[in-house]
Amino acid sequence: MDSTVLLDAAVVTRCRRRVHLEHDPAAAGAPRAALDATAARRIADAAAHRRCVADRLAEYHTTDWAEISPDLPTEQRCAATLALLIGGVPFVWGGLLLADRQAGRRGGVELLIRHRGGYLPVIVVRHKVTDPGAGARTSSLAQPTLASTDPNRKVRPQSRDQLRLAHAVRLLQAAGLAPRGRPAGGVIGLDADVVVWHDLDVPSWPGGRTAMAEYDARFADRLAVARAAATESEPLAQPSRITECRSCPWWPLCGPALRASRDVSMVLRGEDAVALRAVGLSTVDELAALDPAGEPPLPLAGMAFRDAVLLARAWQRDLTLVRRNRRIAVRRANVEVDVDMESFDESGAYLWGCLLSGADIGMPGGYRAFATWEPVPTLDEARSFAEFWGWLTDVRRRAAARGLSFAAYCYNEQAENRWMLCSAQRFAGVPGIPTTAEVQEFITCGQWVDLYGVVSAEFLCAHGKGLKTIAPAAGFSWHDPEASGENSMRWYSDAVGLGGAQPDLAQRDRLLTYNADDVHATRALRRWMSSEQVDDVPYAGDL
Repeated sequence: MDSTVLLDAAVVTRCRRRVHLEHDPAAAGAPRAALDATAARRIADAAAHRRCVADRLAEYHTTDWAEISPDLPTEQRCAATLALLIGGVPFVWGGLLLADRQAGRRGGVELLIRHRGGYLPVIVVRHKVTDPGAGARTSSLAQPTLASTDPNRKVRPQSRDQLRLAHAVRLLQAAGLAPRGRPAGGVIGLDADVVVWHDLDVPSWPGGRTAMAEYDARFADRLAVARAAATESEPLAQPSRITECRSCPWWPLCGPALRASRDVSMVLRGEDAVALRAVGLSTVDELAALDPAGEPPLPLAGMAFRDAVLLARAWQRDLTLVRRNRRIAVRRANVEVDVDMESFDESGAYLWGCLLSGADIGMPGGYRAFATWEPVPTLDEARSFAEFWGWLTDVRRRAAARGLSFAAYCYNEQAENRWMLCSAQRFAGVPGIPTTAEVQEFITCGQWVDLYGVVSAEFLCAHGKGLKTIAPAAGFSWHDPEASGENSMRWYSDAVGLGGAQPDLAQRDRLLTYNADDVHATRALRRWMSSEQVDDVPYAGDL
């Protein structure tokens, strides 16, 4: 059946309701959130990364390289792509494949490589695609089809990449341009030093599924959703709050509707909300009316049933926090350091901010920043990280020498842990840089305290557990009304003059103030949790 609905690869990882709204004629005039500056910057950075990779590849393949202008109208771009592929050009950049109208599929791919009588798709992404290890199948940019097992890299799981490749494979197959053999595709990542190859027909997905099978099931579902919307049939997807909602242009439409209906996804996200609706519990009020000590209507994946009921009751009362326990337990020490790291996407960690407080150890207390203002990635990161690590080690040593207890705190340790370990690996051998074993010892020694974990253990949080949400309950506020991790990316871009602009020194000061506020916020939160004031927070057992 021919269809006017044509979907690109993005739909398979997109919210089903968003797919509906994008094809519903009745939603054409609905309000939408504008693209924020951070998202716009990421789009621009991704485009710049693709351009850089294209230029490097073109240098390697000067005589067998063809590039199609993205400025051509769609029909001309498709025709130009098809002509090059029929002509057997070895490397085609920027191709737009013929739409498969029967299957409702359209799209293109950054690079198409001639191989075994057809073409292999290769996508270019601005994230890491490998980790240290072994076993990935990689090839050089100069000889991209000569893949071999890499002794130094293992594949970093990126399901979105494999699904994008599967979409391109289906388009190539429909056009009779797929190579012989099992479906496969390549990815060039942030480091842009190799092509990582994925066999898309091996059972490496949960339940023994292949990437192709997972893609086919998801695409068929999204296509049914889109066709129902386009023909104004009964909708196959209803609003439900998920993580994607935070950056979705349709949230101004879905958000008020979910709040007005008191939808259960305002408390529980994802599959738990879907599962509860399936057994007749569609609102927060219906969930809150259940006995938290009773038998759950079904197993929940995201949290304990008791917590879900109590969280629903907290949401009814518009409570940000509810105590799980009558007494709050948080580790304290004689000497305390609060740490907050600032990074720029996947490029590097440019700032380690620290706040020293507690007993006198012969060092100045207060806030201290270890920063590089050279655009990351840069070798100057090694200097700033080494200075941070040396200072932290000195604090620990001085506290131990005086017989004082020590603790360092952060909020959600994943980011700090990742960049401490990554910096140790990247700059191994540079003076002052710790070994990965030394970093790992610190992470696991018991002196490194993740306050996010403490908050998760001690409180139910009806409106999220982010520091900007929780710290105000402790009476803390940020100096900058626009303080957020997303906005800090834009400030950093201006601070170091990315894109050739003149560095904005005022934005550097703004970042330092923002970072100092973050470490002061964790200290304020910890002190509040140790005080009698925390008893003013309602106790879950009393709800």
